[in-house]
Amino acid sequence: MTDPDRIWTEAAGRLRSEIGEGAFSSYIAPSAVRADGAGQLILVTPTAYARDWVRKNALRRMNELWLGLDGLSRRLEVRCRAEMGSVAPASQVAAGRAEAPAANVVPMPMATHGPVADGARAVRAAGLQERLTFDSFVEGQGNAFALAIARQAACWADGHFNPIFFCGPYGYGKTHLLNAIAWEAQRLRPDAKVVYLTAERFLSTFVRAMQDRSTAAFKESLRGADMLLIDDVQFVGGKASTQDELLATLTSLIEDGKRIVLSADRPPMALTEVEPRLRSHLASGLTCPVEPADRALKLAVARNRIQALADLGVVSGEARPEVLEHLVDRTPGSMRELEGAVNTLAAVAGARLSALTVEEVQTLLGSALRGGPERRITVDEIQKTVAEHFTLKQADLLSERRTRSVARPRQIAMWLCKQHTTRSYPDIGRRFGGRDHTTVLHGVRKIEELMAHDDQIARDVEALTRKLRG
Repeated sequence: MTDPDRIWTEAAGRLRSEIGEGAFSSYIAPSAVRADGAGQLILVTPTAYARDWVRKNALRRMNELWLGLDGLSRRLEVRCRAEMGSVAPASQVAAGRAEAPAANVVPMPMATHGPVADGARAVRAAGLQERLTFDSFVEGQGNAFALAIARQAACWADGHFNPIFFCGPYGYGKTHLLNAIAWEAQRLRPDAKVVYLTAERFLSTFVRAMQDRSTAAFKESLRGADMLLIDDVQFVGGKASTQDELLATLTSLIEDGKRIVLSADRPPMALTEVEPRLRSHLASGLTCPVEPADRALKLAVARNRIQALADLGVVSGEARPEVLEHLVDRTPGSMRELEGAVNTLAAVAGARLSALTVEEVQTLLGSALRGGPERRITVDEIQKTVAEHFTLKQADLLSERRTRSVARPRQIAMWLCKQHTTRSYPDIGRRFGGRDHTTVLHGVRKIEELMAHDDQIARDVEALTRKLRG
């Protein structure tokens, strides 16, 4: 066998059965086989995160299956889309090879675009924001998996989990992903009915329908959807009749094989104010976390926002790297807060943006970013605030105790000291019971690592940051 189309169909089928539907649909199905200029066959993944997962978990077995089927003994490499540049489909492998022209194996999703007129009519009235597309979404370590799943959902791909449930702290891209899915799904299938609602709008529309005795029309409008997207589902908690209607809607759509995408600030089973039956349905598909952004992603978002403002003529030039770093460090909250800070900087700076220094930004934006004159935060204040938050004594943070219930809050306090004071690592260590600077460095790095994938740590840090700033 030499036809890559047939080889991939056979190899992928075997791989699917070996690694499971979930992993296959998330990482392999959205990928495609391409050929580079030298004729090397490459599995192109949509994201670097997916590439790394395939290399670690599937590439060796994939090549074993491929070599067992390929009469020309070729091997597959794996790269992400951003690494590829211009590459040919496998069908355009250089002439002169013994095999028949190879077909495009798994179709790569088309490059995403903003809303288009024909497909947008069915979704525009639902309150979607035109700027929230896949093109404007900035990928990072904390959201790569969620982005891959969102692209898969938008492409109406087979193996779709139902429902898909995005969860994570507010302001880190869940609404952006749901908007992007809606725009792209409608673009790819202009004849489909795509419905996007916030949970609050679902609630208010349902209440109005009951008052107007038009619940039948309300139900028909939702249950006739090919794809239903509901944002911030946590807001239906405590509202029995609305939860009943949402449960009935989800059940009807699932039975009809329609697509459902939801979001909330917590995983389904953590929505304790939501009735157990509904929680169970929400958790029955794929729960996909959207993690808090690390510093690198925040810097990328800030640069992306400034570029967007430059394209609109609001600013000219680019901000200095140290200015963006200062802006990110002074805005430790959500992505929305960071975009607000960038907007403020752009409005103040205008054409002077590229010439601004950190000192000038501090003078111009000190009050705007902090809501008033900047207040000096001390190590002692951080220790007291952290101890109170975790129901500890300040002395516990300075003690030799190494139990997790004390060690983790101590590390969080050290991280906050590094973020909100000018103290050096050795100085912070001395103020935490005479600890070595390497202990402080380890603690700071540990919290940075945990914030990327531990939702509770991220919430604690955000809450403490707000207390200290407030």
